[in-house]
Amino acid sequence: MEYQILTYVLFVIGFIVLVTGANMLIDGAASIAKKSKISNIVIGLTVVAFGTSAPEFIVTIFATMKGNADLAIGNILGSNIANILLVLGISALIYPITVKRNTVRKEIPFSLLAALLLGILANDVFFNGDEPSILSVFDGIIFLFCLAVFIIYTFRISKVKDEVPENNNIREFTSFKSVSFIIIGLLGLVLGGKWIVDGAVLIAESFHVSQSLIGLTIIAIGTSLPELATSAVAAFKRQSDIAIGNVVGSNVMNILWILGFNALIHPIPLNPASNIDILMTIAASVILLLTIYTSRKYVIERWEGALMLAIYAGYIIFLIFNR
Repeated sequence: MEYQILTYVLFVIGFIVLVTGANMLIDGAASIAKKSKISNIVIGLTVVAFGTSAPEFIVTIFATMKGNADLAIGNILGSNIANILLVLGISALIYPITVKRNTVRKEIPFSLLAALLLGILANDVFFNGDEPSILSVFDGIIFLFCLAVFIIYTFRISKVKDEVPENNNIREFTSFKSVSFIIIGLLGLVLGGKWIVDGAVLIAESFHVSQSLIGLTIIAIGTSLPELATSAVAAFKRQSDIAIGNVVGSNVMNILWILGFNALIHPIPLNPASNIDILMTIAASVILLLTIYTSRKYVIERWEGALMLAIYAGYIIFLIFNR
């Protein structure tokens, strides 16, 4: 009993440690990059993008290594759905989000393609007969190749200043402080990730619910807190590019980097029920595109943000009654 209570407490504390660790890792790495004369734009498109996906990465690593594949997949899919419908929904309520033409025509479609690619690779059963669906080492290589293409693309557009604004909020620390931030941040990610996975498994067993449900809801929202904080603050400051770029970049990283890397070190079996969540991930990207294309001047209005939140609430209710 005492062990269970401790696990629950560490589960809650784990989210705080995880998010704090991610922020410290980003600050330390961004400071070193800044000292190395790397442009603010490149830092934003690489260090920050990877950093805000670090919580999902660590949680997925632990879940995969412990054989909790449903938890790992649920975390990634749930995070991507939450990033669009929840994070952008809240951000648009704070202030309407204006989206750059380049983001609409290239970056959001790339995020959609990543979700479609996952749907195809996750359904080997349709191509290999009765063999179970898994994300194999070969699938991981495909994901990482696509990630390399995306990174090359982001470095190319980083040279176009009217498409990607400079981020002047990057702070410079001493080398010792920067390295300390990175080390402490990594330790926070590891500890927080372990506590969250342990707690999630215990909660699923105690309440007789699926690990997939826990991953798609509690953990997905918890690991999306860095994106929510970044986009909400950006919306409040009327920095629309950062608000939506953070979400789109994170969604691409979640699928191509996290699932790609995990599949390389350990093939990930997929539950057929996950196809519903993959379809919802694809649907969320389609909803985002339709929202932007049907508005004037590529703006996500407040009422559209409210609609996104309503759709997300409906999805959560569906999960509760069907998982």
